[in-house]
Amino acid sequence: MKVAIINDTHFGARNDSQFFSDYFYDFYEGIFFPYLEQHNIKTVFHLGDLMDRRKYVSFKTAKEFRERFVFPLQHLKIDFHCLVGNHDIYYKNTNDVNSLKELIGDKSNKFHLYEDATEVNIGGLDILFLPWINPQNYIYSMGMIDETKARIAMGHLEIKGFQMHKGQVNENGYEKEIFRKFDTVFSGHFHTKNDDGQIYYLGAPYEIYWNDFNDTKGFHIFDTETLELERIVNPLRIYEKIYYDDADKSYANEDVSKYAKKFVKLIVINKKDLYQYDRFVDRLMKANAYEVKIIEDFSDMQADSVSDDIVQYAEDTTTLLNKYIDELDIELDKDRLKGIMRGLYNEAQDLEI
Repeated sequence: MKVAIINDTHFGARNDSQFFSDYFYDFYEGIFFPYLEQHNIKTVFHLGDLMDRRKYVSFKTAKEFRERFVFPLQHLKIDFHCLVGNHDIYYKNTNDVNSLKELIGDKSNKFHLYEDATEVNIGGLDILFLPWINPQNYIYSMGMIDETKARIAMGHLEIKGFQMHKGQVNENGYEKEIFRKFDTVFSGHFHTKNDDGQIYYLGAPYEIYWNDFNDTKGFHIFDTETLELERIVNPLRIYEKIYYDDADKSYANEDVSKYAKKFVKLIVINKKDLYQYDRFVDRLMKANAYEVKIIEDFSDMQADSVSDDIVQYAEDTTTLLNKYIDELDIELDKDRLKGIMRGLYNEAQDLEI
């Protein structure tokens, strides 16, 4: 039996941005649901963070979610198994109040929601589902891990030693050894796909933040008989970078139509021909991009204690902050400081649009 696995869908992301909502549903309506229908897949696992905001959902987001995600699941007669993620819960110390139960809990007898660790048998395979572990369900979750006979676990887990985004390793959470009894663990939570050969973070299905730029996204097909996992790549992107260097090429006839409905960073390396540069920027600004940011002067970001190459080629903001902190000559806990800055940055991202 083949099932589709998806996670970290974050409906309502970026402060209910319509730009991102349209981008998300382009994926579902153009790639995800057509794939399920064409391959006669009738079971979907969602490994947490169905919604983005923990505290509330807007009427607009709820309406689109119902009409463009829930209704297609029902139309296709999908058995939908959904785990609670940390973004789905109102309180941080319990899963009891969650968006899954309030938004889809009574929509269909084919929707199965998991607030606590649960062993299920699907397609003849025993699987331990592990929703977000919190202070209230920690003892129960650890007990289920110890007692289960299932060789496969699927959850929304925070485990040390894996990349949250490309190049950013998580130093918090649970030790890998807790999950070593399983043959394979599949998890949501971190948005970049990475693994250690036994524990697999599957990654988000699409780009949400600039951290996701140039990081392949998609969903997965899991075979309950062979235990094989196949990745279905999502070719749709919302972020683009242009490294402008007219010392190497001419931009007079550069096609800018591909930047429509995208967030674009124009990173200027060289602009020897100012007329050509101005013409290119003018065309780019008229290309129907959601936003164009021009980056050509890093002088304000440099400090005596930070090497100049940190800002070279305009890496994503979180990576830039992490490298900046690494270069600082301070006695503070740098990992904790990075966590604080990452939280502030994510909050700022939601206020940006």
